[in-house]
Amino acid sequence: MAEQRDLVAKTRLIEERGWRHSLTELFTKWEVLLGIIFVLMVVFFSNLSPYFLDYFNLMNATFQFSEKAIMALPMIYIIMCGDIDISIASIIALSAYAIGTASAAGVGTVGLFAIGLAVGTAAGLINGLLITGFNMPAIAVTLATQSIYRGIAQAALEERAMTSYPKGFGFFGQDFIGQTVIPFELVLYLVLAIVMGFILHKSAYGRRLYAIGSAPEAARFSGIKVKQVRIINYTLMGLFSGLAGILLTSRILSARSNIATSWDLEVITLVVLGGVSINGGKGTMYGVVIASFLVGYLKFGMGLLKLSGTIMTIVIGTLLIIAVLLPRLLDTYKNNRKLRRQQAEAALQATKA
Repeated sequence: MAEQRDLVAKTRLIEERGWRHSLTELFTKWEVLLGIIFVLMVVFFSNLSPYFLDYFNLMNATFQFSEKAIMALPMIYIIMCGDIDISIASIIALSAYAIGTASAAGVGTVGLFAIGLAVGTAAGLINGLLITGFNMPAIAVTLATQSIYRGIAQAALEERAMTSYPKGFGFFGQDFIGQTVIPFELVLYLVLAIVMGFILHKSAYGRRLYAIGSAPEAARFSGIKVKQVRIINYTLMGLFSGLAGILLTSRILSARSNIATSWDLEVITLVVLGGVSINGGKGTMYGVVIASFLVGYLKFGMGLLKLSGTIMTIVIGTLLIIAVLLPRLLDTYKNNRKLRRQQAEAALQATKA
């Protein structure tokens, strides 16, 4: 009987440890913490403003961050491989200029859409070829092309704005789905997030991204075509930047040389805040999706409270520091906890012996 009681007690102890371990693992995941922060933010702003949880306001607010959220999707792939791209805002400016020029020449809505995507894709492909072909640092190449792409738009447009577009072009950036108040941009973003998330988490290409980010040389020796993957990443980034240029131009019906200024840093902020390691090899799609909604609705809520842009910048900067620091602290805590558990088990085995 005594042995049976000991066995039952040990079984309960193991189960308790299992539950504690599972809960600890769950609530130390950055994505879960982001979700908790998001819920707290919603509760905070809904108590301070009766307009925050208004359904139309919530849907309408997505117009302000959907383009950046769309651009964050391929940026995950780039940062996952340990690269960076700070030319994306300039690609938007270049695409917007091409769209405006084509519109002035009488090109229709479908043609403008195709031109915007083609210009963005070509710009991204050039980035990828320069980085991989000449083995140049990504930060240096994209810093250079940032100036080149924006410079082309500035030289062509100067202080002018192109505001003539065909009827129907405004649908992409301004309209809703059917008779609902759900923006087309939001639906497009969610569909793209599902597709890009499936590729990242469920496909061989996604596994290659994690492998390259964790150990690029080991990935190359294992047969992964690292250069090819990086070129694809930058081409995708260009394609999505062109798409964002279409959506933004459609939303404001204007193309200026200073369009989307500083968006590159904001997009990188979303990705890093979403838990993607700036060193590569770590991160999830759903973390970045949560971060996109968190930052978007944080700005919306602070706007309702009429807080200044400076305060918004400080809050987002603080969140970014937390996003970089906290996962490292959590990893240290998990490692120490695992070490203590192993030491306790070793001591128990020694006592039995």
